[in-house]
Amino acid sequence: MIFLIEYNRGEGRIVNFRAFEDSERRNAEDSRLEIELNLNRAGVDHEVVLLEAASEEALRRTHRRYFEDLKQLCETPLP
Repeated sequence: MIFLIEYNRGEGRIVNFRAFEDSERRNAEDSRLEIELNLNRAGVDHEVVLLEAASEEALRRTHRRYFEDLKQLCETPLP
């Protein structure tokens, strides 16, 4: 699966989250580009990324910073 995340670093929150099937890669890339161009025109500084993972659960494990706040990240023991 391919996941599109628009993340507001200043607020530490996800603004936009979409999932795409692997076969929709072109659509995911076009969506990312459209969001980045719109944000750039508006002068908005958000992080926009495409990430691949087997599932949303796997994505949440490997890229926790997008889904948890700093307190939650610090409270979770390391493996």
